[in-house]
Amino acid sequence: MESWISGVSQHGYAILFTAVFLEAIGLPVPAALILLIAGGAAANGTLQVGYALSGAISVTLAGDTVMFLLGRYTGWWMLGLLCRISLNPESCVLRSADAFYRRGRTLLVIAKFIPGINTMAPPLAGSMNMRFWPFVRLDLAGAALYVGTCFGIGFLFSGALGALTRGYHAFGRVVGWAFVALILGYVGFQILLWTRTRRLVAVPLVHPKEAAREMAAGAWIYDVRSHGYFDAKATRIQGSRRLDPNALNQSKTELPRDRPVYVYCTCVREATSARVARELQKHGARVAVIKGGLRAWKKAGLPLEPVPASEMAQLPIFL
Repeated sequence: MESWISGVSQHGYAILFTAVFLEAIGLPVPAALILLIAGGAAANGTLQVGYALSGAISVTLAGDTVMFLLGRYTGWWMLGLLCRISLNPESCVLRSADAFYRRGRTLLVIAKFIPGINTMAPPLAGSMNMRFWPFVRLDLAGAALYVGTCFGIGFLFSGALGALTRGYHAFGRVVGWAFVALILGYVGFQILLWTRTRRLVAVPLVHPKEAAREMAAGAWIYDVRSHGYFDAKATRIQGSRRLDPNALNQSKTELPRDRPVYVYCTCVREATSARVARELQKHGARVAVIKGGLRAWKKAGLPLEPVPASEMAQLPIFL
């Protein structure tokens, strides 16, 4: 890490531009930290302010534009992929889309400062049919605000950072510990999430083939995916029924009392299925979770069907 940071004096622009671009396309790169370093380096004369700022803003806009176009042409597939690598994948698309639409187009200007929305906003704009040039104008303003703020803080407070004035080797240790802290924080969060899931899940897990046999004998299977019905090409388990996990209290679904019920989703550790199953248990249902969800069902070669058009959820789009 020290040798990497010490290379800023020779390769500072490449490191800066690469970091902000990778963050813009959804990779977990701490671009804000790199921008702070660049600001401090500019204050010490290592980097030129104009070149660093204009380049960072340009590559941020380029990365966001790539995500916008992917959102436009791949729709909810790209959004689902981004959610699977996020810290909180459950309902990620729904929450991000709701926040993005309710707050309007101008959310793009501050999206970089909002965890969970920063990467999702450009593909959401594309998926929700925002026009290209209004997107470019708003995203450019947002990129300038984000890059300028982080870079400016590093520039103005380079003396307070201390390490920058003592050389890049010393600062490399600071950045190294920062990366270690980020990694440990992420691992700790995953352990906490796993522990919480283990503690809360009080429902049995079944293999997809076992659920298929029970379904042939009359069992009911519910699709409880948080965002499975937005993609126009979405499929589901053949013969399964829709149960919206975000509206369980409003649902008037009649649960069978004389046959088993199985639920499935596409979340990590079957998080949504487990939550729904516990709620259904409160209503007296004999419920179990299909282990591995829809992916395991597909892998087992079991039958699927397209989601009926009448059941597709339609989010409002920008005109």
